[in-house]
Amino acid sequence: MSEQVTGRSDMWSNSFIFVLAAAGSAVGLGNIWKFPYIAGENGGGAFVLVYLICIAIIGIPVMVSEIMLGKLGRASPIQALLNLTRTHNRSTRWSIVGYMGVLTGFLILSFYAVVAGWVCYYILRLFTGEFTGADASTVGEAFGGFLADPMQVLMWFSIFMVVTIFFVARGVTRGLELCVRFSMPAVFVLLLILIGYGVHAGGFVESVAFLFTPDFSKLTPQAILIALGHAFFTLSLGMGAIMAYGAYVPQSVSVGTTTFTIAILDTVLALLAGIAIFAIVFAYGLAPDAGPGLLFETVPVAFGNLPGGALFGGLFFLLVALAALTSAISISEPAIAYMTERSKLSRAQVALIIGGVCWILGVGSVLSFNVWADVKLAFFEWTFFDSLDKITQLVLLPLGGLLIALIVGHVLPKQVVYQELGLLQERAQNAWSIVVGFITPIAVFLVFIIEVIREVFTHL
Repeated sequence: MSEQVTGRSDMWSNSFIFVLAAAGSAVGLGNIWKFPYIAGENGGGAFVLVYLICIAIIGIPVMVSEIMLGKLGRASPIQALLNLTRTHNRSTRWSIVGYMGVLTGFLILSFYAVVAGWVCYYILRLFTGEFTGADASTVGEAFGGFLADPMQVLMWFSIFMVVTIFFVARGVTRGLELCVRFSMPAVFVLLLILIGYGVHAGGFVESVAFLFTPDFSKLTPQAILIALGHAFFTLSLGMGAIMAYGAYVPQSVSVGTTTFTIAILDTVLALLAGIAIFAIVFAYGLAPDAGPGLLFETVPVAFGNLPGGALFGGLFFLLVALAALTSAISISEPAIAYMTERSKLSRAQVALIIGGVCWILGVGSVLSFNVWADVKLAFFEWTFFDSLDKITQLVLLPLGGLLIALIVGHVLPKQVVYQELGLLQERAQNAWSIVVGFITPIAVFLVFIIEVIREVFTHL
């Protein structure tokens, strides 16, 4: 006899809170830290165009699928997939996608929290007025000096992990809802202030041209996969976080409408962050391909030369840290939820265990910028930090998204999917089946294979 899907007593307070929570999961360092620097490294406009296409034809369908699986399964990603496959007499081996998501989220959190620690450190530096009147060279040297000190980096990474564990231990609704109510609107407001400063400084026009004028000569196969991987990373897809949040969605919430709202919020914030940061980059003659330090070498310059910059700069980094916190909580939720379901330990005890193991793994990323800077993965020449970043973004996230699309497009009964998504017309049903069943998985698979071949041949 098939096993029935279990219910949950813990739900989001309302649909608006779920949108904020899911947007808080999606809106984080991926938008404000990572998107600007990878856009800079990969040529700007052409990369942004590919990224937007990936969001539209791959990111949104996979997000719809993840939320729906969580909502139907009403459990952690692993248990939700077990519930659904048993209920509909499908192979329980598909639950491996849940295990992959838990592993991927765990790996991402270990290095994501390190970068979030950098943000926390910069809150202090901006509030104390350290960069008042500083030029780009001074700010760049200060960032380099910080990364070279392993104890400093370790301390701020540890502080961020402790805060994350605290909120995770309180539970999704009590912990996360406390964070998202005010932080997301405030981040948007401060980004608009930063764009206004870019206009005043004189780099706004160049920034818009760089981000929205495609130059396809700069677009490489690797850039295409990076754009695809970042579409998964920034929307928190393929790591079980959105599926875990879907388990707490009230039955009355529309999955499709909610997904579009989240994707639009996430994409708009990423583009605003890019415009703001590159306006400062060009106004001060900085290099747009500065890499992971871009946020930490541009924003302090801007606020250091802005009236009241110490206050607004510190507040900006504080809100970036809050955005990072909401994402970190969501990334950790799949592992927390599963261990809580499967063990007799309390949620707080599980949070401490998972947080502790994640902290140990994160030490490797901390040392990648100083003591272990010359320690590289033999074949690919990646540091420990680079290895986690690239393996999750280039392999695990796309693979997870591919398998999720296959589950929704080919494994679950189509009528169950159509009913949950409210697809009543045959035309809408056919369009959904084509996109999720064929276009999305084929696109992910082709780009994935191309990049694997490129990486192998590049390092032979």
